[in-house]
Amino acid sequence: MKQRLVILVAAAVCAALWSATAFAGDQCLTCHEALDDAQSKLFKSDIHFRKGLSCVDCHGGNPKSEDMEAAMSKKAGFIGVPKGDEISKICASCHSEAETMRRFGSQMPSNQWENLQTSVHGKLSTTGKEHILQCTTCHTSHGIVSVKNPASPVYPLNVVKTCSKCHSNAAYMRSYNPSLPVDQLDKYLTSIHGMKNAKGDAHTAECASCHGSHDIRSAKDVKSKVYATSLPATCANCHSNARTMKAYKIPTDQFEKFSRSVHGVTLLQKNDVAAPACNDCHGNHGAAPPGVESVSKVCGTCHALNADLFSASPHKKAFDDRKLPECETCHGNHEIVAATDKLLGVSPDAVCSRCHHDNESAKGYAVARTMRQLIDSLESSEQRARTLVDDAEQKGMEISEAKFKLRDARQARLQSRTMVHSFDEEKFRDVVGKGIVMASMVSEEGHRSIDEYYFRRVGLGIATVVITILAISLYLFIKRIERSQHQQ
Repeated sequence: MKQRLVILVAAAVCAALWSATAFAGDQCLTCHEALDDAQSKLFKSDIHFRKGLSCVDCHGGNPKSEDMEAAMSKKAGFIGVPKGDEISKICASCHSEAETMRRFGSQMPSNQWENLQTSVHGKLSTTGKEHILQCTTCHTSHGIVSVKNPASPVYPLNVVKTCSKCHSNAAYMRSYNPSLPVDQLDKYLTSIHGMKNAKGDAHTAECASCHGSHDIRSAKDVKSKVYATSLPATCANCHSNARTMKAYKIPTDQFEKFSRSVHGVTLLQKNDVAAPACNDCHGNHGAAPPGVESVSKVCGTCHALNADLFSASPHKKAFDDRKLPECETCHGNHEIVAATDKLLGVSPDAVCSRCHHDNESAKGYAVARTMRQLIDSLESSEQRARTLVDDAEQKGMEISEAKFKLRDARQARLQSRTMVHSFDEEKFRDVVGKGIVMASMVSEEGHRSIDEYYFRRVGLGIATVVITILAISLYLFIKRIERSQHQQ
């Protein structure tokens, strides 16, 4: 430890001596230090000062001349204080050159200016003459330090305040996007990320963790890191990292499970942006896991009818008493699979059997068994009806009305899957019963159409035989007449 401290101190002394040597004779810095201005004081802590850059590298001029007019003349290339996009262009003159950055021992990417230009901040400001942001807007000018330095405005513990200078200013934001909320900071501070960040945890997510830095795009832009189909992967950058999550004792398989879920397949494979992503359940800036008592409210934002039925069901009180999360207990959370009839009933793979047994919670056990029997009856009735209708259609019979009625039977089956959340046998039986009646009607029409088909075939066969006999008889009769005429 002592050896390491000695090395660090020696490195700092060498850097200071090198800087002093490098800036010897720099009249710009000498003059401004004599004036004791804020810029020269800040510049002494600037990363560029430590790398050997001086005033002239950004402002131009002749740093060797003691004559102020000569040093700051246009002939000497003096440009003064850059304005607008000229600020970022001067920064880019080095930061966009990979070879230049390597020469200064930097591993930073050289596409920040390019990314900024195509970002949402790269749009024109209200004046229409420059971009909304320049490099100095976030990094400052004369006191720029590494992003890893706690003094940097874009250090993880400071970046939230830096972003909120604009994004929490209602008057300013109204000039660019009146629909964009200005309470992101307040929400962030209520999130698990924000609370840990406020306590000094630099490893939790902040603005740049999700939105990016130089390449920030609108959430509606398909290239954005927070676009619906990209958001799960953005969250997974941290939440699938075992090393990062170890300190928080959080599992790292959420993204993997979500990708297999009905929500994940719809969003990530079918590209249906109406399907929920992480933020739809956990929130955006105020992200936090839903509490046990609020899970159904979160799910209910989309599955409203299911949530209402459950709230009025006998399970509501039972779940509250046992402190069970409502929807999650039966359906899971990240790996929610498509609900099927297998979830209902008393078989070993049914969710009802987790709590209800014939010798424990017997009433619920009986209801679950009956409801499963009813839904099985409806499904088999619907299948029989569909088979008969398809058979009749294949035989060329007009069956469109029966097919239309079959849709009502299917609709009843879908409604029954919603009504199951009421756990009310009578209501469930009523919905299923309507479907069974409709399926029976369709089956009868199918049978009639098939019977009519065979009746027509028999009738056509008989008619064909009769017509054939008549034709032969007529032929023989005509022949007999012809023979009679020849004999005369």
